[in-house]
Amino acid sequence: MKRTDFLSSYLDHLAFERGLSKHTRENYARDIGLLISLAEQKPLDQLSTAHIRRFIATLHGRGMSSKSIARQLSAWRGFFNYLSQRHGFSHNPCTGMRAPKSPKTLPQALSTDQAIQLVSIEGDDPLTLRDRAILELFYSSGLRLAELVGMNISALDTVNGTATVTGKGSKTRIVPVGSHASEAISKWLAARVTIAAADEPALFVNHRGKRISARAVQYRMKEWAIKQGISSDVHPHMLRHSFASHVLQSSGDLRAVQEMLGHANISTTQVYTHLDFQHLAKTYDAAHPRAKKR
Repeated sequence: MKRTDFLSSYLDHLAFERGLSKHTRENYARDIGLLISLAEQKPLDQLSTAHIRRFIATLHGRGMSSKSIARQLSAWRGFFNYLSQRHGFSHNPCTGMRAPKSPKTLPQALSTDQAIQLVSIEGDDPLTLRDRAILELFYSSGLRLAELVGMNISALDTVNGTATVTGKGSKTRIVPVGSHASEAISKWLAARVTIAAADEPALFVNHRGKRISARAVQYRMKEWAIKQGISSDVHPHMLRHSFASHVLQSSGDLRAVQEMLGHANISTTQVYTHLDFQHLAKTYDAAHPRAKKR
């Protein structure tokens, strides 16, 4: 069986048995394709831990970040687990392998004033109304980019002010939709009928009436950030970080933030406690007469 056949079989497993999204499968295909490239002519069942260690060193030498290498290893480990279970491979050469450690970096978040400045765009043409609804929904509900792009109109519950979103691993959760976001979405829906294709279920569509792409959302957000006078490199995940940070600063309820973000483990959410502490530290430095030397 060819190595590419093993990969195709694994991708089918991810699609039909594990129900992973197309985007996630494409990431796996790219990561495992890199493994196959690094292995050159070496059969997959003959790869050892020493080979994997050399591949990691090669990627590190090319300048790949520790986080990206860790993702590669995770993809390779899952691939070899599948090959062991379904195709009789005798071992998993990635077992026990770890990526080089990297310094922990905190996610960037906008200040409250910056976030409000970003979402407060003006204009009544359909695409501007759409973009404001997108920005408001990102900030209101802490959505991932794929969750927003994949959302259909049917996911909205206007009576209760909520939306049902499908996150990582095809897991669904209900998120709150604030009053400003609800108002922006309502205005967008009124304009949407003028450009959306008749059979298009997507909440957000492009100028051709079809579901908007993730790249288009990223581009429009950067464009609006410049127009609104925000110097930061604004991207969709920054609004998600801002949502989490601002809710935590106001409520202190880490579990609630975890549920709204759709994190499987609270350890993932705990990074926002550090952002919260940074905010408190700045307030302390500015307000306390003995905080620092003048």
